[in-house]
Amino acid sequence: MRWDKVLLALWALSPVLAWAPGPPVALLTINGAIGPAIADYIHRGIEQAGKQGAQLVVLQMDTPGGLDTSMRAIIKDILASSAPVAAFVAPGGARAASAGTYILYASHIAAMAPATNLGAATPVAIGAPGGGAQDEDGKADGKAGKTGKSEGGGTSSTMTRKQVNDASAYIRSLAQMRGRNAEWAERAVREAVSLSATDALKMKVIDLVAEDVPDLLRRLDGRKLKVSDAERVLQTADVVATAVEPDWRTRFLSVVTDPSIAYVLILLGIYALVFEFSNPGLVFPGVVGAICVLVALYAFHLLPVNYAGLALMLVGIAFMVGELFFPAYGSLGIGGAIAFVIGSVILIDTDVPGFGVPFSLVLGLAAGTAAFLFLVVGMAVKSHRRPIVSGREELLGSTGQALEDCEPEGWARIHGETWRVRCAAPVRAGQRVRVVAMHGSLLEVVPEP
Repeated sequence: MRWDKVLLALWALSPVLAWAPGPPVALLTINGAIGPAIADYIHRGIEQAGKQGAQLVVLQMDTPGGLDTSMRAIIKDILASSAPVAAFVAPGGARAASAGTYILYASHIAAMAPATNLGAATPVAIGAPGGGAQDEDGKADGKAGKTGKSEGGGTSSTMTRKQVNDASAYIRSLAQMRGRNAEWAERAVREAVSLSATDALKMKVIDLVAEDVPDLLRRLDGRKLKVSDAERVLQTADVVATAVEPDWRTRFLSVVTDPSIAYVLILLGIYALVFEFSNPGLVFPGVVGAICVLVALYAFHLLPVNYAGLALMLVGIAFMVGELFFPAYGSLGIGGAIAFVIGSVILIDTDVPGFGVPFSLVLGLAAGTAAFLFLVVGMAVKSHRRPIVSGREELLGSTGQALEDCEPEGWARIHGETWRVRCAAPVRAGQRVRVVAMHGSLLEVVPEP
């Protein structure tokens, strides 16, 4: 009877087991420019999905591009993932431009929603503001795709050609690995061309078009994928994707790695340290300044920073401070302001959208820096030049009135306070005295003529 009950229970549960959903599906979201924070978020999300035994990672994207180092870090995580990754350009109106195209090609499954586009994958020239990358015939001008020739005889620089050739070889290798259109991928790099979702499906750039994530999972149900030399069959028809939210580390990185925030942090730290050094002993400005500088340097370590620009900023601030102590008729101050502005402009060494310091912010902070240094530091310098009005130094040389006869000691009133005094010559009550020395709480005085 016992075995009969067990078999009966298993028979009753068999429909439930048959309709039970497959392993979970993780949903990661890229919305905006790809940088260090996004790369860290994707790395942790894929790692977490692998630990939870997820059968699929959906990477929903809407990005104009991003930094090359962050993009390559994400692609390495996709290639090393134990779970297949489906890159999905969604919702309608989204795009996977520049770095997003590379990630789409690197994923196990490439999908797009209607009214989306991808492409324009030409690498943005680094260190040459406004100068886009060209192909070898001088036809494509970077992200804008403008025609024309460069000033140097109609051909792009050697560095630009190296960047374009490296990028085209990289995306072609990804296309060949996933069995996608390698010729169009190379055109996306060399000519900055783009495709809509429908055209991308026709040209075998992507695998399918889906309305949203649930529709994508329904279309992927039963598909076989090869991951780490093993074949897997997706069971996603009745699975609801679980969104992986960014943790505190990712949120912190997204804030501090914003170039404008990092720029403001480094200046705030320098202001606080200058104020601390001008007024030793306040402590709080020094603590705040040290923290801000260290956080800003950590952000600069993750960003494409031109350290010559950072050096120019520091030199400019030093010159403006020097103007206060060594008046040079404005030459140090003006030169420092110019160096500060130039350093701020070239601080972030890339033209990638979303990773630049606005020029209006640079001018505003340059004016604020000059005002801060000339006003706050100037006030601190003036305070050091004022005569001392309290303490031991102020008492020496002060005058007062004897309250009683002093032979040789007695009491006197000095600065409204009663002090024990000692005098070498006799002093009568009411006579004026002058302090010449101080021995603890005993003042040595002499009679005033």
